[in-house]
Amino acid sequence: MKIVIAGAGFGGLRLARMLNNKPGFELTLVDRFNYHQFQPLFYQVATAGLDASNISFPLRKVFQKSRNVRIRLANIERVDAANRQLVTDSGNFYYDILVLAMGAGTNFFGNANLERHAFSMKSTVEALQIRHRLMENFEKAVHEKDPDQLQQYMNIVVVGGGPTGVEVSGAIAEMKRYVLPKDYPELDFSRMNIYLLEGSDKVLGTMSGKSSEQAGQYLKELGVTLLTGKQVSDYNGSVLECKDGTAIPTATVIWAAGIKGHVPGGLDGLSLQRGNRIPVDPFNEVKGFPGIYAIGDLACMATDTNPNGHPQVAPVAIQQAGNLAQNLLKHGLDKVLWKPFEYYDKGAMATVGRNKAVVDIPKPKWHFGGFLAWLVWMALHLMLILGVKNRLFVFLNWLYNYLTYDQSLRLIFKEFHKPEQKE
Repeated sequence: MKIVIAGAGFGGLRLARMLNNKPGFELTLVDRFNYHQFQPLFYQVATAGLDASNISFPLRKVFQKSRNVRIRLANIERVDAANRQLVTDSGNFYYDILVLAMGAGTNFFGNANLERHAFSMKSTVEALQIRHRLMENFEKAVHEKDPDQLQQYMNIVVVGGGPTGVEVSGAIAEMKRYVLPKDYPELDFSRMNIYLLEGSDKVLGTMSGKSSEQAGQYLKELGVTLLTGKQVSDYNGSVLECKDGTAIPTATVIWAAGIKGHVPGGLDGLSLQRGNRIPVDPFNEVKGFPGIYAIGDLACMATDTNPNGHPQVAPVAIQQAGNLAQNLLKHGLDKVLWKPFEYYDKGAMATVGRNKAVVDIPKPKWHFGGFLAWLVWMALHLMLILGVKNRLFVFLNWLYNYLTYDQSLRLIFKEFHKPEQKE
């Protein structure tokens, strides 16, 4: 059975590993990067808490001993369902089963200016770009004489009060408190403002009211200016404007306000759901396209408890990949015997800063925060990181940062042009 997996995120990688070296399966794993990215820690790369290599793991190393998994680097263009091919810029891949696991990207809701000037954080490369922008702005601020321009460099705006927005805001606030005044003694960091804008009336809207309230309190303790009920209308690279007339001068806007699925071309007639998600049946098969499956953030499986699809989080992708793999291993293509997918919600968590985190557990219904929640958050993320060496490096980085309140990763790598050779 030829299986092509499009995307090596949590879902795609899980599926490939479960079918690795299983007789009767020939797998091709297609991705535009040659490494798996641990998305929950992008914000720590962006704020110089971790090196990019700590949260990235080479795909070919995962499958060094594999007899049936092949890695191909390519940009996915479209699906040719009639001829059962995945069309990419590196050639076509024939399949018996195609699994779409490309995840989701940033949703700027059609605002071209925001897309042009704001920073998204959906890849390791984008996280590094944010880090470089932060460091470069402080270097410029040291030389700046114009007070208005200086304030733009010193203002940082994060849009979106979900886990990503909360975590990156808290991390920047801790940089302001513990690191930046030592790095830049020439600057007055009492003038530095960190704004977190959220369109609804609270942060962490998908979590419990207690978690939302506690996270908001933690952010205020760290010095983050939390502005709820704010919907962004425009950003020209120097001033962020809200629909209610609020204007914030800033040279750095981090956009964490929405995501949309990476849907390939070729799926004509498909009725995409909210967030550009693909409708699937209880077995994750794309409706109207036999032999094509979608898992993770890209899939929208409507259920009684989740009428708009499951949460777009890593556990859903991992569990859907596991269910699909088990069905294929046990019953092949005989879908009569397949087990429908049921999501087991183990809970949700978010960290705000040192000793500050919130955790919700659904069964039994329990909320807790503070130091214990922070330890649970760290332990879970260490377990999920791919590779023993990566886990060790991340743990050592966290330990060093906890003891010293610092991290030596504030590096700016600029493009180097070789001088032209004279003839």
